[in-house]
Amino acid sequence: MVRIHPSILSADFVNLERDLEKIASADGVHVDVMDAHFVPNLTFGLPMVQRIAEVTSLPIDVHLMIDDPDTWAPQYAITGVDTVTFHAEATGDAVSLARELRARGTRASIAVKPGTHVDDVLEHLQEFDMVLVMTVEPGFGGQSFMGDMMPKLEALRGRAEELGIDLALQVDGGITADTLPIAAASGANVFVAGSAVYGHASPADRIVELRAAGKGAFDTGMIDLRAIHRGLAAAGDEATGSLET
Repeated sequence: MVRIHPSILSADFVNLERDLEKIASADGVHVDVMDAHFVPNLTFGLPMVQRIAEVTSLPIDVHLMIDDPDTWAPQYAITGVDTVTFHAEATGDAVSLARELRARGTRASIAVKPGTHVDDVLEHLQEFDMVLVMTVEPGFGGQSFMGDMMPKLEALRGRAEELGIDLALQVDGGITADTLPIAAASGANVFVAGSAVYGHASPADRIVELRAAGKGAFDTGMIDLRAIHRGLAAAGDEATGSLET
């Protein structure tokens, strides 16, 4: 199932309630919290997330790009927040934090930057409800999709199937109707799209198009992963099997 989570990073912050209404047909709303330390950008914090929860019925998918999520992430486990994502690079104890988030009533998600191995995540995969694989460097919207992250998705999906767990596998960065099918065919099923949705005259129509693009990747067999990986491996065979960039 293809799930579309538009990112409000590309919305009009002055008219945020209006822009939330424009994506009412989405499967969730992706809320990027940045602290200007973990990433070189600043957005907003808990008061804004609380207010968003008051004005939308969409499940809220909070992505914390902040230092010290072990302290701050549990505070985001509030009514209306479905999932709290913290970064593997910022936490001191990912497993303990995931368990605390679950105990507080939200789904626990861990994110990895492009240059981060997924070995530790694979080892403890059953502790997480979702894994977010960044397909751009976190911190700013509008970047190009990094196709060489696809082996991470494949490794995570393969391990989830081995364990028999219902893992949500999310991608964030450069998602369009052209790149979404590539990520879908690699195992992703939750897609964050910012400018691809809010940059369209009708965000609702674009959500429909993105869903269709992901579904079509499987219905028509138009994605040839082996061909994609041959292209990614131009510099060597390692590119198709490595869990790092």
